[in-house]
Amino acid sequence: MHSHFRTILALGTFAAIGASLGVSPVYSDPVGQSKNPTSKLYVADMTGNAEINTGDKIQDLSKKSVHDAQGAIITTKKKSTNAMVYSNGTGIYFAPDTKVDVKKFVQEPFTPNRTDMSVEPSISNTYAVVDHGTVGLCTSKLVAGSSMTYATSVGSVSIRGGKVVIQATDQGTVVSLIQGDVTVRGGSLDMGGQNLKPGQQAILTPGGQGEPAKISIQPIPANEKSSLDNKVTMACMAKNTVYFDVVGRQEAESEAAKDQASADKIVAKPVTPDILPTDYTVSASRIGSP
Repeated sequence: MHSHFRTILALGTFAAIGASLGVSPVYSDPVGQSKNPTSKLYVADMTGNAEINTGDKIQDLSKKSVHDAQGAIITTKKKSTNAMVYSNGTGIYFAPDTKVDVKKFVQEPFTPNRTDMSVEPSISNTYAVVDHGTVGLCTSKLVAGSSMTYATSVGSVSIRGGKVVIQATDQGTVVSLIQGDVTVRGGSLDMGGQNLKPGQQAILTPGGQGEPAKISIQPIPANEKSSLDNKVTMACMAKNTVYFDVVGRQEAESEAAKDQASADKIVAKPVTPDILPTDYTVSASRIGSP
């Protein structure tokens, strides 16, 4: 009994340290949860070239395509952008030359034909790594029990909802909170972290050996506000182009599909209009530097 408790405690400690370091621990489905529907990513809009690596294959992204989310690595090329939506209703905008590794995105089953699309459909857990580049995030209202963490080489950001931009370079990370609630941590020794208020920006720079990253908090500079607002606007507009529903085993299109189905399936349903207004077409002059 005591040995089993110590094992659980050790595993929990390992996971917490991994997250604060910006390194994803190895995840496995808990017993009894293997029948959760496979979480999805929907490509709402894109310009230029981007690709997704699902582990089995690498393919170019195309508008309105749907992909399994967990384990996906999304890369936008230079002078290219894209906007995607997770099946929990979170929109994410990818600036040019950006790479994100979705280490974990799991979602509990949810009721089909929901009426309130402003709230995520069920508890979800997200852990992603921004290898380099810039992402803008626009979340639905997260339900109790959900977690969302984005890590970089120098720290991590725990997001409890809202609109946030994360910029990762070799020199450090900049986290800008437009709206909502986030906590920024500088590494394994930064157990408490620092909470940002809307309109604030955290600048993380590498610390010395064995030290957490240095975190400097400041108001978002006036000359950056427009560019940052555009990034989260693209993410928010993307999330409004689609909603996610579930198809049960009995609703599968064929008998073969019914036989293979072990759980409900999440499906993306584009809404009208299914394109973003041309006023928000991404260009270097609108977005500015990544």
